[in-house]
Amino acid sequence: MLLRLTKRFTFEMAHALPSYQGKCHNIHGHSYKLYVTVEGTPLQQEGASSDGMVLDFGSIKAIVQQRLVDPFDHALVLPRTPGTAQPTDALDGFAAKLIWVDFQPTTENLLLHFAHLLDGAFPAGTRLHSLKLYETESSCAELIL
Repeated sequence: MLLRLTKRFTFEMAHALPSYQGKCHNIHGHSYKLYVTVEGTPLQQEGASSDGMVLDFGSIKAIVQQRLVDPFDHALVLPRTPGTAQPTDALDGFAAKLIWVDFQPTTENLLLHFAHLLDGAFPAGTRLHSLKLYETESSCAELIL
């Protein structure tokens, strides 16, 4: 019998969508909420520390914190533009956490990237089931694997 566990993470991040025709073309930030759902079968081993657990919530937290939250919290995420110089000089001193990506950093593309970063990170017998990323209180995207 499979069970699903979900843990919520929050972080602040800025990005820009240069291909977008609207306000989000400019650098702006969001207070993101990320829901990470892992599935597996609970351990049935009497006397074991994790008896009855699919995975300790602390383990989920440690993995997601290290692979996603720590790198992306208070970062500026910008897409690389092939064949053009990147404007890093203008950002010197202001963007110690500048992350260049090879895609337009929409909520949808960020979810796909986050799934890639979490691929294979969870212990045997568990797997990433889904990610849900809220960009604002009323807007989110969900990826079900």
